[in-house]
Amino acid sequence: MAGKPILHYFNGRGRMECIRWLLAAAGVEFEEKFIEKPEDLDKLKNDGSLMFQQVPMVEIDGMKLVQTRAILNYIATKHNLYGKDMKERALIDMYSEGVADLGEMIMHLPLCPPAEKDAKLTLIREKTTNRYLPAFENALKSHGQDYLVGNKLSRADIHLVELLYYVEELDPSLLANFPLLKALKARVSNLPAVKKFLQPGSQRKPPTDEKKIEEARKAFKF
Repeated sequence: MAGKPILHYFNGRGRMECIRWLLAAAGVEFEEKFIEKPEDLDKLKNDGSLMFQQVPMVEIDGMKLVQTRAILNYIATKHNLYGKDMKERALIDMYSEGVADLGEMIMHLPLCPPAEKDAKLTLIREKTTNRYLPAFENALKSHGQDYLVGNKLSRADIHLVELLYYVEELDPSLLANFPLLKALKARVSNLPAVKKFLQPGSQRKPPTDEKKIEEARKAFKF
């Protein structure tokens, strides 16, 4: 029997959090080895563990996988969260990429210079309520089913619900006009594996604050 996946990253959200969410939703237990200082990253680079000299890296099924989307694709395929055919997979990819676009903006917000933060936040609010959330709400409305694709839980639903939690952290009112998205969030959050992940003390990471940014700067020298 293969051991648990091992996740190599710093002890924060960043580009690993969507991987943590997907593994947790699939009911997969995982271990984490945190990069806390430059030497930890150098060791991974020097022993050939990082194909492109960067993390996230996940040890899984005898492989050392890098590149977030490649890791997500593998986990989703392995755990039947990637649709039943090419068309469903294309839709799941399309929705997941939309989630990633907005998620990237939110992820970079704490790194924004203070003088630019208000303008960036205004832009995120505008794109959230006028572009991204309406698209996902309309997708659910168009078929009237419980999940985005094929009326079955997929990685797209998991990524979207993770994003909705981040949107809610920014401003809970942003979700007010999207009843189907709120229902999806509740539905996925109540799945036993996800519910467990949302409990205090899980491997889910808290919002990024100044302390986490400093830890990341120290580990990754940026």
